Formats: sequence, C-alpha cells, structure tokens
Amino acid sequence: MILWVLRAVFLAIAFGAGISIVTNNTEDSQSLVTGITLIVAAAGIVSFDILIRKKPIDVISCAYFGVVVGLFLTFIVGAAIDPILRFSEAEDAEQTRGMINLLLAIPLCYICTSFLLQTRHDFRFIIPYVEFKKDVKGNKPLILDTSVVIDGRIADLVDTNIMDTQLVMPKFVLAELQNIADSSDKIRRTRGRRGLDILKNLQANPNVDLLIDDRESSEMEGQPVDSKLVILAKEVNGKVITGDYNLNKIATLQEVPVINLNDIMNALRPVFLPGEEFTVKIVKEGEGDAQGVGYLEDGTMIVIEGGRHHLQETAAVSVTSVLQTSAGRMIFANYEGAV
Repeated sequence: MILWVLRAVFLAIAFGAGISIVTNNTEDSQSLVTGITLIVAAAGIVSFDILIRKKPIDVISCAYFGVVVGLFLTFIVGAAIDPILRFSEAEDAEQTRGMINLLLAIPLCYICTSFLLQTRHDFRFIIPYVEFKKDVKGNKPLILDTSVVIDGRIADLVDTNIMDTQLVMPKFVLAELQNIADSSDKIRRTRGRRGLDILKNLQANPNVDLLIDDRESSEMEGQPVDSKLVILAKEVNGKVITGDYNLNKIATLQEVPVINLNDIMNALRPVFLPGEEFTVKIVKEGEGDAQGVGYLEDGTMIVIEGGRHHLQETAAVSVTSVLQTSAGRMIFANYEGAV
C-alpha cells in the first residue's frame, strides 16, 4: 500500500511539474516537448517498476557501486590529467577535457560494474548501523540437488510456506538435469523433463527466492556432481537439501549440514504403535515364506506376516514393529483376518 502511495505521489509531482513547464511557456515549443517528455518518462519509470517485480538487492547494489566507483576513478584520472591540459594552453582544452572524461567514464563504469556482478557471491558490502531485513542471522541458503528437483515434493513443501530461506540451484546441477531430459532412455527423459518443469514452477512462484548459481571454483574441476554440491555448500555456508541417501552420507561425513527430504516426509507420516490395528490391501508376496506386502496411501510398505495366501484381499492387520530409516519407513504386522 505504501509503495502504491509513493508511485501516485511521484506521478502527481511529475505531472504537475510537466503541466507547469508547458503553461508557463506556452509560446516556446521546446518547453512543450520538455513537459510532455517529463510526464511520459515518469509514467515509463513507474510502469517499469511495476513490471519488474523481483529486484535482487545484490545485482542492484553491484550496479550502483560499480557506477559510483567508475565515476570516482574517472574523477581521479581527470584530476591528474587536468594540469597537463592547462599547461598545454590548448584552445579547445575544455572540449578535450570533456571528451577524455567521457572516454574514461564509459569503460571504467562498465569494468567496475561487470567485475562486481561476476564476484557478487564472494563478498558482502557492510554498511555500519544498517541491517537489511532479509539478512537474518542463522538463515542459511538451501542448495538443491538433482534428485530433490526430479522428486517434485520440494514444490509442495515450499507451497506450505514452511521454508522462508533462499533456494540455490547450481548451474552444474541444472546441466545434469538437462542431460537427463535429453536422454535417449524414455524413463530418464521423462524424469528430467519433470525436474525442469518443477524448477520452472519454483522460479515462477513469487514467494520463492530461487537463485541460479553459476559459480564453479577450481576445487570443483573434475569432481562428480555430489562432491561439487558439498564443496559449494562449504563455500556459501549453506545446507544441502536432497533425497539421495548416498549424498546424505557424503555430506554428513564432511560435516556439511544436510536436509533429507525423506526424513521430513517420514516425520510427517502418521505414527503406528505396536498393537494398533488398521486395514490394508495385500498386493504381492513378501520375501518370507508366509509374508505378504501392502502399501499405505503415502507409500509406506507394510510387511504382513501370514498374508502370503491372501493376495488382493483387504485385510485387518496388527502392528508388531516399525522400522524407520533415511531411506523410508517399513511397518511389520500380523494378519488378523479379511475385512
């Protein structure tokens, strides 16, 4: 609401100033052009501001500081050259000075801005007594791996608004996802395209802060994707979010914080205690001689003792024990009878 008030006030002031310029100099055609240009420019600025919703503070800061540093260097070099121009007593000294400043300002501003943009992840501007709201202490970025994007549950988790930190998609993970999507194998190709669709949805979600990180340090050269993820997590002081059991172990061994999506989903599943009864359909034979296997709606496997001879039946079962690991949850139960 405050932002819209600011825009309205800005447009009102620009419109008033434009009308004032035109009415005070009705006979001057240049004043008419100036007034109309001012009004149109103000409308264009507000329209541009409305259309560009996401304005990353790091990119804007780099652009501002790059221009400021470039102009400052131009001033320094210009001040050093100025005595030489005065000493030469050239007739066009002022014109030469202006041309030199222009020739210096353009490349210096470009070089400074380009340098800051390319290295914006490697430094942070610190302004005394100023704290940006988004820089919350202890809030670490979450680095996505290929499995968690293909899985798709990360999008559902984000929609619950439980995650309010930045999501980082490394460029090398995106490249791996693209290779999977271009695979000649139909199943891999389908999984890869699903991952790209999930990533596109995350990027389009206005409540998600998704960063495509293109850094790849010399330490990452020749390393597999899992190792690159761990190295990147160390560099940015972030957490790896994955559904890959092996990556979970690798990150844990190297003391990198890791969030296993399977652990989150297991924690949210209903708890079954020994002796508790429920119904489930027995769909196939188990590994044991008398075992049958069924599944809950969330995919939890139920190993039913005595259920081998009751395939395709909906049976009442009684829980004997629950086995929970990072790879998933298994419930062991006894067959109590058909329903």
